[in-house]
Amino acid sequence: MKVTLKDGSSKEYSQAMSVIDIAKDISEGLARVACVAELDGRVVDLRTVVDGEHELNILTFDSDEGKAAYRHTASHVLAQAVKRLYPEAKCAIGPSIEDGFYYDFDMPSLDREALDGIEKEMKKIVKEGASLERFTLPRAEAIRLMQEREEPYKVELIEDLPEDAEISFYQQGDFIDLCAGPHLMSTKPLKAMKLISSSGAYWRGSEKNKMLTRVYGTAFTKKADLDAHLEHLEDIKKRDHNKLGRELELFTTVDVIGQGLPLIMPKGEIIIRTMQRWIEDEEEKRGYMRTKTPLMAKSDLYRISGHWDHYKEGMFVLGDEEKEREVLALRPMTCPFQYYVYKASQKSYRDLPCRYGETSTLFRNEDSGEMHGLTRVRQFTISEGHLIVRPDQMVKEFKDCIALAQYCLKTLGVEEDVTYHLSKWDPADQEKYIGEPEVWEETEESIRQILKELDIPFVEDVGEAAFYGPKVDINARNVYGKEDTMITIQWDALLAEQFDMYYIDENGEKTRPYIIHRTSMGCYERTLAWLIEKYAGAFPTWLAPEQVRVLPISEKYLDYAKRVEDELKENGIRCMVDERSEKIGYKIREARLKKVPYMIVVGQKEEEEQVISLRSRFRGDEGQMELKSFIENISSEIRRKEIRKVEVEN
Repeated sequence: MKVTLKDGSSKEYSQAMSVIDIAKDISEGLARVACVAELDGRVVDLRTVVDGEHELNILTFDSDEGKAAYRHTASHVLAQAVKRLYPEAKCAIGPSIEDGFYYDFDMPSLDREALDGIEKEMKKIVKEGASLERFTLPRAEAIRLMQEREEPYKVELIEDLPEDAEISFYQQGDFIDLCAGPHLMSTKPLKAMKLISSSGAYWRGSEKNKMLTRVYGTAFTKKADLDAHLEHLEDIKKRDHNKLGRELELFTTVDVIGQGLPLIMPKGEIIIRTMQRWIEDEEEKRGYMRTKTPLMAKSDLYRISGHWDHYKEGMFVLGDEEKEREVLALRPMTCPFQYYVYKASQKSYRDLPCRYGETSTLFRNEDSGEMHGLTRVRQFTISEGHLIVRPDQMVKEFKDCIALAQYCLKTLGVEEDVTYHLSKWDPADQEKYIGEPEVWEETEESIRQILKELDIPFVEDVGEAAFYGPKVDINARNVYGKEDTMITIQWDALLAEQFDMYYIDENGEKTRPYIIHRTSMGCYERTLAWLIEKYAGAFPTWLAPEQVRVLPISEKYLDYAKRVEDELKENGIRCMVDERSEKIGYKIREARLKKVPYMIVVGQKEEEEQVISLRSRFRGDEGQMELKSFIENISSEIRRKEIRKVEVEN
């Protein structure tokens, strides 16, 4: 038997051996920290017996596969602890995830005290050091075993498998779980574990099924790493836009209004309005013509575009087709509307490109389980645009759309936080798309070359294209690690045909244009959520809903404070006076909590000398200065959309 290791060296043995024995032969130290192995590209248990010639790579916790096996084993320990403490609980599923693991149980909800009790029991189980033994059963016997153990969710999972499937289980002590693995050899290596939280989760992710109790946890090989992770989670809580956005009075939600329908409050509206005016002005500088189109249309429009066949489930439909009444739908996109703006007059090749922009309110019937704060909602507003171009203009205009997106990202200070994706069609699922394979291959290759020419690193995602064309998706992760698309730029060589769009070329012939669907900054609500988390609510001054707070030391100086406020407002600076009869230290702390960039303190000396005392979150106490100088400085900062760094601890 011969194995070739990752470094190219090889080991030969006279008989078959388990992976763990091979690891021991290489190094006792390696065997102690090994979690799983990669055998000919497949991740396997250390208990796997190797025979013949193979490529072998021993994996530790430092690898993604090692972490997954380590944490998956911790999830089994969690399930065993729950079954010991709550024998009536029914086990559902318990996978490892990016930063830890979870397990779903059919049982009452759990509070922090209960989680602490389960965690204590988990430590006992680890101390027992039971080995994990893998065994398999035919499908019928596997079902019988889970029925005997009264685990209905496991029975359901097995019943979904083929009749001739061989089902694998892992056993540790008195606990047996249906599982494909791989796992650690025993519970002994589990060192630093923590149960993070408990929440509700529908069985198999469907709201039609029963709500289960999901317990989240994480595990590391070192306590220091666990402590660092827990500290990171605390920072996440502080930045979570769902929590912070409400505390800062930027948005709220109300049950009687509906899920996914947030109310943007005055301060949040200021931020969105500031971004919207900036984007609209910038697009006009770049040759965009603005349109304003209806929020709904007859189903006929969506039948022409293909949305009725490919996207109807995601739309809000008004009316009843069966009763032969006029059926309308709230728009999930603006493109077909702007096509008819284009078609309203005949276009020559000299008229192209036509760049249409619109601040569009859209509606999408998201599943209730998918909605979250401002990142996934049912009504939202985007900086939408459609460019109708000649084929020879397509590459340049597509590059210009990427440049506009990058300008927006840089101005918002988030250009380093995104990844670029070439979202392609899935040839194995052609019913999802329109157009011939050769069109898809050609357009995908065009985008690929553009990204390479622009020296933009990107990944390719199969099956993520729009039904009418491939696209560049610019994605970002929220504080919890979930990736969302912030900006999209789509290449469309197909819909002009369906809408009979054309221009008169230089030879007097009717010619089909190409279309670019794009957002310059994306969805305003989602971007607001992103910025809340990016800046922990401390927005750059140009975006801050309140840019300056004027703080009189006592009521005697209120008149002077109001004169300062009036002058600031005359210069377009968003400000207010804190008129409360509170001590100045309290007022300063309150302004800090509300993330106000600048505080102006006024008292007797300031009024007598007609100056201000300035405090900022950037440099702390900046001393006295003339109000005129401050207005010049802050106006320049706002105009230039500067993103200032904090220089001192306030």
